[in-house]
Amino acid sequence: MRHVALTVNHSEHRLELEPRELLVYVLRERLGLTGTNVGCDTTSCGACTVLIDGESVKSCTVLGVQADGAEITTIEGLAGENGELHPMQAAFHEHHALQCGYCTPGMVMAAVGLVESGRAGSEDEIREGLEGNLCRCTGYHNIVRAVAAVAGRV
Repeated sequence: MRHVALTVNHSEHRLELEPRELLVYVLRERLGLTGTNVGCDTTSCGACTVLIDGESVKSCTVLGVQADGAEITTIEGLAGENGELHPMQAAFHEHHALQCGYCTPGMVMAAVGLVESGRAGSEDEIREGLEGNLCRCTGYHNIVRAVAAVAGRV
């Protein structure tokens, strides 16, 4: 067992983790943040995407102990304290950028990371930046529109 300190959605957590425990399961099972979905456990789908120190990362590829000292933001941490949606969440709603909703948390987190890194300058860049996040319902067109709106291009 290893002692780690994680800051998740602005709250510090001190945990004792097994070295092989994946961050996605730490978030879901230990911290109760079930908005981060488990889709494939192999980094193929992106449903588990979170921000680690501001960078979008698939949490099924990160061991919990590797995140020691990191600032992690999950989908639950995007909305404002008063419940106001994050601009990306609002854009997904406004542009009908979701269907079944399973990919939505990971897609939103990847989109936030993409916009905040300045890599959402064109439709092609947005599509390339979201390439590792899969939508089983093929709602990509509206997702791209939502990301473009937040990036200030629509």
